[in-house]
Amino acid sequence: MVMSIPHLTHISLAFLSLSCFFFILHMLLSRSRRFNWFYSYGPPTYPILGCLIAFYKNRYRLLDWYTDMLAHSPTQTILVQRLGARRTIITANPDNVEYILKTKFDNFPKGEPFTEILGDLLGRGIFNVDGELWHTQRKLASHEFTTKSLREFVISTLEAEVNERLVPILKSAAADQTVVDLQDLLRRFTFDSICKVSLGTDPGCLDPSLPVSNLARSFDMASEISAKRATSPVFAVWKAKRALRVGSEKKLKDAIKLVHGEVMEIIHCKKLKNNELDETSSVNGDLLSRLISGGHDEEVIRDMVISFIMAGRDTTSAALTWLFWLLARHPDIKKEVIDEVSTPLESDEVRLDYENLKEMKLVKACLCESMRLYPPVAWDSKHARHHDTLPDGTRVNKGDRVTYFPYGMGRMETVWGKDQLEFNPRRWLGSTVHITSYKFPVFQGGPRICLGKEMAFIQMEYVVAAMLRRFEFQPVRQDPPVYVPLLTAHMDGGLKVMVKERGGKSVGS
Repeated sequence: MVMSIPHLTHISLAFLSLSCFFFILHMLLSRSRRFNWFYSYGPPTYPILGCLIAFYKNRYRLLDWYTDMLAHSPTQTILVQRLGARRTIITANPDNVEYILKTKFDNFPKGEPFTEILGDLLGRGIFNVDGELWHTQRKLASHEFTTKSLREFVISTLEAEVNERLVPILKSAAADQTVVDLQDLLRRFTFDSICKVSLGTDPGCLDPSLPVSNLARSFDMASEISAKRATSPVFAVWKAKRALRVGSEKKLKDAIKLVHGEVMEIIHCKKLKNNELDETSSVNGDLLSRLISGGHDEEVIRDMVISFIMAGRDTTSAALTWLFWLLARHPDIKKEVIDEVSTPLESDEVRLDYENLKEMKLVKACLCESMRLYPPVAWDSKHARHHDTLPDGTRVNKGDRVTYFPYGMGRMETVWGKDQLEFNPRRWLGSTVHITSYKFPVFQGGPRICLGKEMAFIQMEYVVAAMLRRFEFQPVRQDPPVYVPLLTAHMDGGLKVMVKERGGKSVGS
């Protein structure tokens, strides 16, 4: 006898309802796999979950995953939607990048979601604010970064740091035939240099007889944890941990407290010292002294200086690390670079200065090519203030996260040609070559283009000239290293090298 529906048990009804639900879900998922539920190009996307499943599966290779999808998109733009995150448009299209960074600059600010991620560390610093506060700081910083005296201060700082610390360490490693982690050495070097230029203090990180400073250690921890907030599969997790002050968020809070405290103490000491000097002396050195002389609020000064340290420390050391690895893989190009950096310094009377560096065209081309393939910052995001449409036809909704992707752009055949994966510095040379900041947005572009761009090239060119003229660096491992994108990208496991001295004269006076 067939049992009628009214006589089914509650368990049977529940089972029937559940079966119907999974059948409908299966049909929806099948359809979304075929037609990509929300958009034509991007990861497999499902109702409610979005692309969370694919995102989780690819969480350890996000850069290559995004790059592959962008390469298959006709416009090099994709849409990413996942549970717990904003609708995100990712693009490697230069026309879109120009539109975001320049043409419609006012419609694509960093936005509150971005400033929330880095706000605890950077506060109201120039890299983490929009609107009038950004304009005010930009105008102030622009004046300071364009002064000839600052450029000369940077050169003298580099000269002392290279000759008195970096060269002796490398000579000792060469004599003892010890393996050196070049990435770690460069990070220590750039931290010392940027602290001298920004704060007027010497943390002594490059001195092997001294322990790593609390400021440097806390800065590293705060940067790493802040970066991991942005790649968290579900943002609510880190926000909950922050509210409860547990786990990584507690460590972040403690690290930021130390960074802010130490920088504020330096500001107070600098104020006392500058009060003892005449007005001319107090504005001719580091950036902190210049900002203090302008009478600005202490917290604003603190946040600006922290932003400068973050931007100037890890970005330049990352670019240099990848360049030294690439040159080791391309000995013919390295030989040309060595010839270029050695020629103007053959005499004891010749000092490596700004004019010498400007003539080193191949060095700059190599740096640009290295940053094209391994950008210090893999991606950068803005948030749409109003509905908009990008030049390639992509619709942008109010509140969408819009990300331009330097790492992926450097690997697009549509942008760089069929040799897009090759290290070819020649592409940057020649009187007719003009590569816009929207095709190569490593230093951003438009109104927010990096103020420290010239300073960064001075520092990197100086280090390349000083080190390659004196030393040979041979990586211990031959397999390709892994590129790890945090706030700034680094080489996983460092760059372990053997150092051999070429002989030669000091790069100073």
